[in-house]
Amino acid sequence: MSRIEVVAGIIVDKQERILLAKRASHQHQGDKWEFPGGKVEVGEDACEALSRELKEELSIDVDPQDCQLFQHVSYDYPDKQVSLRFYTIHQFEGIPKGMEGQPLVWVAAQQCADYTLPKANQPVMEALLAAWPRPA
Repeated sequence: MSRIEVVAGIIVDKQERILLAKRASHQHQGDKWEFPGGKVEVGEDACEALSRELKEELSIDVDPQDCQLFQHVSYDYPDKQVSLRFYTIHQFEGIPKGMEGQPLVWVAAQQCADYTLPKANQPVMEALLAAWPRPA
């Protein structure tokens, strides 16, 4: 089974809140909250893929150079293997909206634990909570 390359954005607004999106019921890990993103296509750089995915899913513009790698996680679900790269994004243009009908919510980092996220996201949540609040 080949590993699926996925990128996700930890999108932070001016109030230091983090954007979460809810996965559709029919998707893998459906009805769970996630950091928005998607699959890296053949020939794509990870940051370019994240910029493209965030434009498609949220209608926001992100300069690939503004993506900072936060954590890389490999995780094996019973039905698939994923390699996830999580990037922090502090600069973006536009107001995020769920272009695929997905609910969105802005939350304080400490509130992220109140939302059910995929198991592959757990190490990222732990690291995120340990790193928050960010140094000024």
